[in-house]
Amino acid sequence: MTSLDLQQDPVDLTAALVDIFSVSGEEAVIADAVRAALEKQAPHLEVVRNGDAVLARTNLGRASRVVLAGHLDTVPVNDNLPSRREGEGDAEILHGLGTVDMKGGDAVFLHLAATLPEPKHDITFVFYDNEEVEATRNGLGRIERELPDWLAGDLAIVGEPSNAVIEAGCQGTMRVELRCAGARAHTARAWMGENAIHKLGEPLRRLTAYEPRIVDIDGLTYREGLQATKITGGVAGNVVPDEAVLTVNHRFAPDRTPVQAEQHLREVFDGYELSVVDLSPGALPGLGAPAAAELLAAAGGRASAKLGWTDVARFAALGMPAVNFGPGDPTLAHTRQEQVRTAEIRRVAEVLRDFLA
Repeated sequence: MTSLDLQQDPVDLTAALVDIFSVSGEEAVIADAVRAALEKQAPHLEVVRNGDAVLARTNLGRASRVVLAGHLDTVPVNDNLPSRREGEGDAEILHGLGTVDMKGGDAVFLHLAATLPEPKHDITFVFYDNEEVEATRNGLGRIERELPDWLAGDLAIVGEPSNAVIEAGCQGTMRVELRCAGARAHTARAWMGENAIHKLGEPLRRLTAYEPRIVDIDGLTYREGLQATKITGGVAGNVVPDEAVLTVNHRFAPDRTPVQAEQHLREVFDGYELSVVDLSPGALPGLGAPAAAELLAAAGGRASAKLGWTDVARFAALGMPAVNFGPGDPTLAHTRQEQVRTAEIRRVAEVLRDFLA
């Protein structure tokens, strides 16, 4: 079995985690290693295995509990394993699959799990599987169904890459399909038909003219978006199409509920048939909650809005504030060039130690 030293520098631990293959659906080896390391090196923790997720927690009777959550899986390998380093000091960079998304965050959490036996908050550590695939397979959903008390707390910190800056809350996301109907005809006698694709011209014009909201929530700026992402239609090169479908993705600020976001899209596309095909609600920042405010102070009082959707929304739906806080540039996630500044890994570890110790 692969062994992990949780006491070592979080940068070295990140490299060790990166070198364990763990593409979504194949996390058994890394889950085995994490569980064995926690059971051996963190005897102060209660440890359980759920599928290919590993959970651990203190039970010290503290007044508050913080959940630290990170997924163990990665996207498929793209000629970016094993890990390698370049540079020195603050300029040192660690390359490799998962360095950003999100084994750097996992390494910080594992290191803290082994080296903080007496934290001032009780802590729950959640290392879960299948985050990089469809939501129905996400390990957090299974844990919520089977071990719901393990996700309870006063604050959740998800170790997704955030450039070592707290990113609070997250946008909601909704995908809709707009359908236009027509009538088939031979293109040589096009006047006998009705072109459904041509009917998309007006919805596309509305999209081009659309001005998205910029919303301030608790001092954080969320930028909404509305974009066409796909058009389908047509049956043959010589047939007037009788149906066309425009797919639109709406990223909405967390001050809007999914119902409000859907109503907004129906107003934008008034007069057209619209159906919702995918939806995930957003999460409000919640930085005013005591534990969140304490974390923000430990991080120097700086936070930004999360422009995207992450699993913080799952925790927000459970009634607790949640933030993203992890090393790495999220724009490098899922790329062949995935890399992280090792100084960011140490920075996240330092802030969280300040907050939890």
